Amino acid sequence: MIELIWLIPLLPLIGFLINGIGQHILPKSLIGVIGSGVVLASFLISCGIFSTVYEARVAGDAAVFTQEIFNWIKVGNLSISLSFLVDPLSSIMLLIVTGIGFLIHVYSIGYMHKDKGFGKFFAYLNLFIFFMLLLVLGSNYLVMFIGWEGVGLCSYLLIGFWYTNDSYASAAKKAFVMNRIGDLGFLLAVFFIFYAFGSLEFASVFPKAKELAMGDTSLLVITILLFIAATGKSAQIPLFTWLPDAMAGPTPVSALIHAATMVTAGIYMIARSNIMFTLSPVTMQIIAIIGVATALLAAFIALTQNDIKKVLAYSTVSQLGYMFLGLGVGAFTGAFFHVLTHAFFKALLFLGAGSVIHAMSDEQDMRKMGGLRKKLPVTYFTMLIGTIAIAGIPPLSGFFSKDEILAFAFAENKLLWTIGFIAALCTAFYMFRLLYLTFFGTFRGTEEQKHHLHESPVSMTLPLIILAVLAAVGGLMNIPEALGGGHKLANFLAPVFADSQSIKGTFHIDHQTEYILMAVSALAAVIMAVVAYGRYVKRGYVPKSDALEDSGLHKLSYHKLYVDELYDSVIVKPLNAFSRFLYKVIDRSGIDGIVNGIGNLFVSSGKGIRQLQNGHVGFYIFMMVVAVVVLFVYGILSV
Repeated sequence: MIELIWLIPLLPLIGFLINGIGQHILPKSLIGVIGSGVVLASFLISCGIFSTVYEARVAGDAAVFTQEIFNWIKVGNLSISLSFLVDPLSSIMLLIVTGIGFLIHVYSIGYMHKDKGFGKFFAYLNLFIFFMLLLVLGSNYLVMFIGWEGVGLCSYLLIGFWYTNDSYASAAKKAFVMNRIGDLGFLLAVFFIFYAFGSLEFASVFPKAKELAMGDTSLLVITILLFIAATGKSAQIPLFTWLPDAMAGPTPVSALIHAATMVTAGIYMIARSNIMFTLSPVTMQIIAIIGVATALLAAFIALTQNDIKKVLAYSTVSQLGYMFLGLGVGAFTGAFFHVLTHAFFKALLFLGAGSVIHAMSDEQDMRKMGGLRKKLPVTYFTMLIGTIAIAGIPPLSGFFSKDEILAFAFAENKLLWTIGFIAALCTAFYMFRLLYLTFFGTFRGTEEQKHHLHESPVSMTLPLIILAVLAAVGGLMNIPEALGGGHKLANFLAPVFADSQSIKGTFHIDHQTEYILMAVSALAAVIMAVVAYGRYVKRGYVPKSDALEDSGLHKLSYHKLYVDELYDSVIVKPLNAFSRFLYKVIDRSGIDGIVNGIGNLFVSSGKGIRQLQNGHVGFYIFMMVVAVVVLFVYGILSV
C-alpha cells in the first residue's frame, strides 16, 4: 500500500478541480458524491497504509517510509524533492484528516443543500483536505510550509464563504492577517534551518540537531520562530483572537478547520520537530507557560458567552492550550493523544451545534433556545457524550488524554498543574452550561421557530453518531498503566519521540499519586456539572441581555478581557493613522506633488510658448530679425 501514498492528496485535488469547474453545471447530488467520495477513497488508502505501519511496529520496526514524487528544486547546495513521509505520527494524522474530513463532507450535504454556492463550498473543502494532507505528508520543511500556507488560504476562503456579509468578510481577513504573522516565523525558521543544517529534509535535519548541545543558540532561534508560527496557526496568546471570529463561516467549516485539523497543525509541527525543542529548554518553558495561560484565559472567556459557536470556539482555544502545555512539559504523546480525542469530541460538538442552528432557523444565541432535547433527541444525546468527554469525566476519551497532560504537568511544575486544573474546572462548567441552556428548560424562541423544530436529516445525524462513538471509546487507545493499560499509543509512536525520550529520561509518577490526580480531576468535573445544573436547570437562570451583564469578573469575561479592543487601540488605530499620514503627506503631497508639479510645469510652459504661434506674418518676421540680431551679437562676443 505504501506505493499509493501519492494518491491520498491527489484524489481531493481532483475533487476540487471537478467541483470547481463544474459547480454551475453538475447537480448538487453529484457534487456531494464527488466531494465526499474522493475523501472517502483517501481515507480507505490511509487505512491500508496505517495497517502497514502498524504491522511494521508490531514486528519491532521503526516503520518509516519515504516516497519521492520528483526532484523539485536543485540550486547549489540546496536540493529539495517533493517527497512524502509516512511513519507512526503521520499515519495517524492521515486517518484524522481523511476520516473526520469525510464525515464532515457527508454532514455538509445536508447542512448546505439550500446554499447557492454548494459546488464552490465542496470545491473549497476538497482543496483544504489536499493542503492539509500535503502538510502532514511532507518529508521536509518546505513541503510542510506549502501545505501550511495552503490551509491558511482555504481558511480565508471558507471563513468568508458568505462574503456578502461585511462582518464575515472582515473575520476572514482577520484570520488571514493574523496567520500571516505566524507564517513569517515559519518562513524565517526555514531559512535558519537550512543555514544551520544545510538541508530541509527531516531525515537530515533531526540527526544533525541531536548532535548539538543542550541550549544551543541556533536551536533556540529556530524553535522560537517555529513556536511563533504555531501560535498563529493554533491560536495561542497573543494570536488567538482570529479563531472565535472565524465562527462566521458555515458550521462544517468550524468543525473541519477549527476543531479537527488546521488548528492542530502547530501541535503536529512541534511534535514532528520534537528533538529540536527538547534540546531547547527555554523554548519548552515558554511553550508550557503560553499554553497553560491560553487554556485558562480562553476557558474564563467561554464562561459567559451566549453564542453557541463562540463558546465552542473559545473551548477550542483552551483545549489547544492544553496541547501546548503537554508539549512544553515534554508529554509529546500526551499532547498528540489530546489532538486525537479533541478531534472526535470537538468535531462532534461543532456538528451538533450546527444541527441545533439548522433546527433553529440559523439562530445561534443560547438564550433563545431551551427545551430542545425532545425535539432533537439524536443531537442532544450525541452532544451529551461530547460534553462529558471534553469535561474530562471518565470513562470517556477526554478524561484519559487530559489526565495524561496534567500528570506530566504535575511532575514538572505544580503551578502549571494548578492552573491547568482550574482551566479544567471552567471547561466542565461552561460546557454543561451550554448543554443545559440549549436542551433543558422551556423553549425561549419564537413561535415560528418552535413550529419548524425538527431533527436533522440522516446525512447530518449519522456523522454525529459515529463521532459520538469515537468520543466515547477513543480514550481506550492509550489507557495508562495505573488503570491496567499498556500505553498502546505511546508504544506505537515511540520511534518518533525516541531521541527526545532518551534525553529527557523516562517519565514516572507513582500510581497512588496518579490515582489521586485522576480522582480529583474527575470529581471536580462532576461537581461543576452539578453546579451548572443547579443554576441553569433547577433555578432556570437565563443570562440577561447584553447591556445588563455589567459586574466585575462577569463583565471582563463577557467582553473577552477587552483583548480585541486593546489590539485595536495599540495596533490597528496607530497603523491606520500612520497609513493616513503616508497617504496624505508622503504620497499625495510629497510623491504626487513632485510628479504632478513637474507635469504642470511642462504643461504651463507649453501653454506659454504656444502663444508665440499666433499666425501673424509680421510677428514672425520680427522674431526672425530678433533671432538674427541675437546670433550676430553672440558671434561678436564669442570672438
